[in-house]
Amino acid sequence: MRSPLNAKIALVGGVLAGIGASACCVGPLLLLSLGIGGAWIGNLTALEPYRPVFIVLVLLFLGLAFRKLYLVRQSCDSEANCSTDRTRTSQRIVFWIVAPLLLGLVAIPWLMPLLYH
Repeated sequence: MRSPLNAKIALVGGVLAGIGASACCVGPLLLLSLGIGGAWIGNLTALEPYRPVFIVLVLLFLGLAFRKLYLVRQSCDSEANCSTDRTRTSQRIVFWIVAPLLLGLVAIPWLMPLLYH
């Protein structure tokens, strides 16, 4: 049985959810580091109440991508539908590059107090 979710879609979904999970904290920090500031920058925390939803989505999409890349056996109807070992290897490499970055983005609000202590 083929999984309807492609590993690439799961990785892209994880990246988008990771950006959403860290937008409340990384956005203002990035703007301040670029020299853009003002009283309005405090309003950029509007996504903070949705952060737990984004964190769950990050973990869900990363789990789905891991499942698709490592646990689901690839079934092929024909040679044209099979991804080659080279493609699968490159998808796994991208996964292991993206996963720590996303988890780092999710953890930034908890790590920030350690940096400014």
